[in-house]
This record gives sequence, C-alpha cells and structure tokens, in this order.
Amino acid sequence: MRKIFYSIFIIFVLSACSQEENIDATEDETPLTTNIEIPSAIFTSEKNNSTIDEEEMKLSIKTYLDSSEELDNAIYPFEEIIDEDEELNESELEKFNRINKLVKENDENFSNYILNNTLPEGYQEESERISRYITASNEYIQELNEMLEGNFSEIDIESFIDKSGVVNGKEQKKIEEFLDKKKIHTKAFGREY
Repeated sequence: MRKIFYSIFIIFVLSACSQEENIDATEDETPLTTNIEIPSAIFTSEKNNSTIDEEEMKLSIKTYLDSSEELDNAIYPFEEIIDEDEELNESELEKFNRINKLVKENDENFSNYILNNTLPEGYQEESERISRYITASNEYIQELNEMLEGNFSEIDIESFIDKSGVVNGKEQKKIEEFLDKKKIHTKAFGREY
C-alpha cells in the first residue's frame, strides 16, 4: 500500500513541476520591448551628382544592409506582439512608429544615393537589386501587418503579390553572391561578420 501511495505522490509532484516549467516557458516567449534600443544610425549621404569610388560604394552597401538588419531586429518584438493580436502600449507604439520611420528613411536615402550618383563599374545593377529587395521586403512586411489588421483592398493585395517576385530566395542568392564576390561583409541575411 505504501508503494502505491508513494508512486502516486511522486507522479503528482512530477506533473506539478512539469506544468510549472510550461508556464515559465510561455512567459519567456513573450517578447520584451522595454529593452529595445532604437538604432541611432541609418544610411545617409549628402552626395549628389558625384562619382563614387569602389571602397566608398562597398562601405555604403554595408552601412545600408547593416542598418536595415538592425532595424529589422529592433522591430521584430513589436511585430510579434501585433501578430499575437495584442495591443502596443503608448510607449511601444511610439518606438514602433519611430523604427518604421527609420526603415523608410534608410530605404529612401540609399535609393536616392544610387540613383543620383555615378557608381563604380559593376555596382549599378546590383545596388539597384539590393535596394529593390530590401525596400520590397520592408514594404511586404508592412503590408502583411496591415492585412492581418484587416486593412486591405484589391490594390494592396495586388501590391502584396507583386512583391513576391522581388522578395524571394533566388534574388537573395544573387545579392549574397555579389556581396561575396566584392568581399562586402555585412550582418544582413544572417551573415554575421
């Protein structure tokens, strides 16, 4: 009789511990937004109608991609909260909007830079590919969030579908091959250097 009692008691204790671990794991999965630091640097350039040399171009691409990656990492916890149908508090919403603004500025600044300057040989097409890919990826995520919130129309859906032609593994592979060929070391695409 004692053996049965102890067996049941042990099972009860173990199952109670097991549930506590699950509760702790669930609490750990909730993203913390209080510790999120908004990246202070994005791609900027005052150059206009200039000829860019190869070293400066490499640094420009690295800066653009690294800042894009840092902004993606900063906005991710907020998107997780939104995806879980939870609301952002005032402070979180302010940070979220600030990061979104920086994402747009980063994309616009790089796009203007490559359009308004003469780039080194072999960089124009690939720089435009990088700009299109990152910008479309950011817009894709933004439109997906809007669709999840129920703010969509036919135009948004068409735009959303069109971006899949730009944001795909094939395009990313071309970009990564270019980065490798030119020895541009960046944090983007999980390429921590």
